[in-house]
Amino acid sequence: KYKLVIQVHGCYWHRHNGCKLAYNPKSRVEFWQKKFSENVSRDKKVEQKLASLGYRVSTIWECEISDMNSLKDRIHLILNGISSHKQLILNQ
Repeated sequence: KYKLVIQVHGCYWHRHNGCKLAYNPKSRVEFWQKKFSENVSRDKKVEQKLASLGYRVSTIWECEISDMNSLKDRIHLILNGISSHKQLILNQ
């Protein structure tokens, strides 16, 4: 009915921009940069594939799930088709 995918991403593994949980390890820096880059690249490919199949894709970040009222509001916005850009503006 909705043709909607809601992804819940870990901020660390999927590199949530500007998030304190998406810190960079101090050891094995090259290894981690490569790993994170591959994760982000794969995420983009998956989102593009889902979009090409007609799905809307929304991402909820790990740091956003601790406040249940905000999470409920966010899911409500997603289900009602409000774009990610508008959600970001509302969440700031």
